Amino acid sequence: MLQSLNVSRLKLYDADPNVLLAFSNSNVEFIIGLGNEYLQDMTDPIKAQNWVQQHLQPHITQTKITCITVGNEVFMSNDTRLWSNLLPAMKMVYSTLVNLGLDKQVIVTSAHSFNIIGNSYPPSAGTFRQDLAEYIQAILNFHSQIKSPFLINAYPFFAYKDNPNQISLEYVLFQPNPGMTDPNTNLHYDNMLYAQVDAVYSAIKAMGHTDIEVMISETGWPSKGDPDEVGSTPENAALYHSNLLNRIQARQGTPAKPSVPIDIYVFALFNENLKPGPTSEKNYGLFYPDGTPVYNSGLQGYLPGIVYYSSASTINEWSIFSLVIFVMSVLKIT
Repeated sequence: MLQSLNVSRLKLYDADPNVLLAFSNSNVEFIIGLGNEYLQDMTDPIKAQNWVQQHLQPHITQTKITCITVGNEVFMSNDTRLWSNLLPAMKMVYSTLVNLGLDKQVIVTSAHSFNIIGNSYPPSAGTFRQDLAEYIQAILNFHSQIKSPFLINAYPFFAYKDNPNQISLEYVLFQPNPGMTDPNTNLHYDNMLYAQVDAVYSAIKAMGHTDIEVMISETGWPSKGDPDEVGSTPENAALYHSNLLNRIQARQGTPAKPSVPIDIYVFALFNENLKPGPTSEKNYGLFYPDGTPVYNSGLQGYLPGIVYYSSASTINEWSIFSLVIFVMSVLKIT
């Protein structure tokens, strides 16, 4: 299925050896993930080296691994030990790569929830949460030092779901709408996602950095939700993704960074019916596990003759591993 989608990049939330082995000698570039449960161990140089030697080195000669994400949405946890361990873990993994001569081949970063932003309106006044400031400042200093991107998971769906009477559906779905103008910069925004990205750039700038790229490591829209999850329909999901695809194909930048095309990963490749949480969490997928589309996202029009595998009777309907794929060097899907 992935070959039929002309995948050129793929992101795992782990470092599943079966997946990495399956893509040996392919042209697919991988981002692999190091889970939050490993962060404390990664502060130990011996354990960090063991992880890299066990999960990265056996595959890197045959599978194109270009990035390691150390932790995912760590600051969503109430565990301040995780907060404290994140940067030391990132540094230790990077030092291990340097010692093994792999630092020019594999970059180190982490993915964060948009929840780390304390103020996002207007975008030019974006700031990080005060309780996270000391952690984020040190992480940004490290990103600047090693020239790696800052990853953010941004979902306009959440903002709309929580305030459907105040936020325009057209604004979050990239549909025609009046938009908003930032009173400080006079820059005009016709969609929320771009405003969120520029708010992150402003927050980074407020901490003294203008040399760090912001990448959207997750965005998406659920095709189904609970009664209180307003807007979670296949029609809205189709609009969000097809309109986003058009923007990505046009290589658009944000109003504040018009010459820098946004690097965007779309969540998710498959529906996950065993995932805990509200109904929406199970229904972000563009595809069912048998390869058939949940709705028309617009992808089909960009892809040559997709072959769908129909083995639904023999596979459990959830994604055993979450992944992000980059389609035709244009769209990335989680």
